[in-house]
Amino acid sequence: MDFKVQNKHTVHWFRKGLRLHDNPSLREGLINAKTFRCIFILDPWFAGASNVGINKWRFLLQCLVDLDNSLKKLNSRLFVIKGQPAEALPKLFRLWGTTNFTFEEDPEPFGRVRDQNIKVMCSEMGISVITRCSHTLYQLDKIINVNGGKAPLTYHLFQTLLECIDPPERAVPSIDKEFLGNAFTPTKYDHDEIFGVPTLEELGFKEINNPARQVWIGGETEALIRLQCHLERKAFIASYGKPKMTSQSLIASPTGLAPYLKFGCLSTRLFFSELNELYKKIRKSQPPLSLHGQLLWRDFFYCASTNNPNFDRMVGNPICVQIPWDKNPRALSKWANGQTGYPWIDAIMIQLRQEGWIHCIARHAVACFLTRGDLWLSWEEGMKVFDELLLDADWSVNAGYWMWYSCSSFYQEFIHCYCPVRFGRKVDPNGDYIRRYIPALNNMPNQYIHEPWLAPESIQFSANCIIGIDYPLPIVNHVNASKINLERMKLAYQQLSNCQPQLENGKLILISSLRR
Repeated sequence: MDFKVQNKHTVHWFRKGLRLHDNPSLREGLINAKTFRCIFILDPWFAGASNVGINKWRFLLQCLVDLDNSLKKLNSRLFVIKGQPAEALPKLFRLWGTTNFTFEEDPEPFGRVRDQNIKVMCSEMGISVITRCSHTLYQLDKIINVNGGKAPLTYHLFQTLLECIDPPERAVPSIDKEFLGNAFTPTKYDHDEIFGVPTLEELGFKEINNPARQVWIGGETEALIRLQCHLERKAFIASYGKPKMTSQSLIASPTGLAPYLKFGCLSTRLFFSELNELYKKIRKSQPPLSLHGQLLWRDFFYCASTNNPNFDRMVGNPICVQIPWDKNPRALSKWANGQTGYPWIDAIMIQLRQEGWIHCIARHAVACFLTRGDLWLSWEEGMKVFDELLLDADWSVNAGYWMWYSCSSFYQEFIHCYCPVRFGRKVDPNGDYIRRYIPALNNMPNQYIHEPWLAPESIQFSANCIIGIDYPLPIVNHVNASKINLERMKLAYQQLSNCQPQLENGKLILISSLRR
């Protein structure tokens, strides 16, 4: 072994992949390493100024504590660095004598630019860099290359392209003491004081008693427990199809995995391969698209956004229909805070604010209400609210779904519109879900629970809920608004179909019809 290998000092930068299992860049960086340090960079100013809710910060901090505890079992620690990467990393590299730097590839446009700048900086400092793809199932550039250098913009094309490339690589083993060998982490007595995981209070948040902590506990340990519980539901997985909705379906499941995939506490490749193995044992036919589809749709949106920095906005986004949405800050605030006067919609938004999660069908319902269904407000505004409150809201996936929800891209069935009364009654006929999140309607009879404004005054008095005082009147007349908005959507798509290629900033722009 030469001198250079004997003095390999590795720093691994945790970002999204907050786990020790299936972490190929960390694993490779540890080979022949003399010392290693695992870091997470936290910008305290960003924590106080960002539009990220307390539930997401709590979940992240729980992930970091869990990761630190796992590293302790390897006689190592997590180093939480306060500052900005471009400023903090060079100082740490010089302080620790770093020779090798590793991190998981970031598939999103701004992350790719940041990481390229970091690689240049490392090159100038004589530090080798190892990056590996493990946040998505596939190497997205391979999909784009097979498609002639362009990201596929329909899910059908995306699936077709997947048949032309190798299947996802299998998850690599977790890091353990045997793999570490003689590599060690230098730590000092004041580690917790300098590099410890901060509390919510230290980040400027006031902790409150919140049911989210009981449902969603951050960290790799919890993620792997949930995965095993999920896989034990063999009958459910074998027969998975379109979900049969009940009021209970809207409540967060103790085997739910979405936030853990977003933060990288659970490897998508591990989940995917475990599903495949299970399907081989319990099914002869092709597995249902629905469970695999959760991961494939995720990769699809990541792929679609790869070279599109305007993916999260309408203007300047070549794949997004340019719709003249209204602006109404008051209506937006009432929607975001569960005060529209439609109990089904309000219960969903209150659950989102309290717990950080809502069912995929519920997401469709509130998004349709905000955009093309009732309020005719931009999907960008809804995306921002989800980014603040939704635990599993990733930049690409969140923007992609909101364009889909609003029929601005990927999906054009704008004629179908969720009725906030009829659909809510179908899913929650007795109002159990509504009463769970809107206590003011606890005593409202089932007959009026979805349309409390229709309840006679005597009923409202006996229910201790006067509509317009204890619970708001409807913000909009759904029947009238949905008819008007349907015509607006038809006009927008008619103008789209008539549009011609045009030059914009010297580049040819063609907005084509995007069908699912």
